[in-house]
Amino acid sequence: MGLAALAALAASALAACSPSVAGIPYAVDRSVIVEASPADPSPIERHYSGALPSCGDPWALSRIMLFFAEKEQHFWASPLAIQGFSDLREVAYRPWGYGKIPRRYCQAVAHVNDGRPRTVYYSIIENGGFAGFGTGVEWCVKGLDRDWTYAPDCRMARP
Repeated sequence: MGLAALAALAASALAACSPSVAGIPYAVDRSVIVEASPADPSPIERHYSGALPSCGDPWALSRIMLFFAEKEQHFWASPLAIQGFSDLREVAYRPWGYGKIPRRYCQAVAHVNDGRPRTVYYSIIENGGFAGFGTGVEWCVKGLDRDWTYAPDCRMARP
């Protein structure tokens, strides 16, 4: 069997299996594609619950405190540590719509042990934990982003 005959056989098999409109075969039923809305999220979004902890959740704040102290000590040989937070507020929730991974963006004042209060921007992310399991937290302390992870001036940590 030649290549042309094999191609013709494959084409006829696909034509027999594919639905058609007015005799024209198509691969995707575009009638099921609708714009996502909060009331009816798109099929790709249905696996996210959107149930994220609040900005004042002790788990999220303790992770920020722990990882900030660890980063300062191990990477910068600095004794800085966050002692507490105040003025917590939500900045945005799902700012890019329902077709994206749910994130809650927050801002707070971090009280650092050097006596200087600093603004911290953080986001709580659904499926943002290790290897995509569990909730994750990303954060940036304004004025102490020494490796420019969220440069310039923590702007990339905000919505």
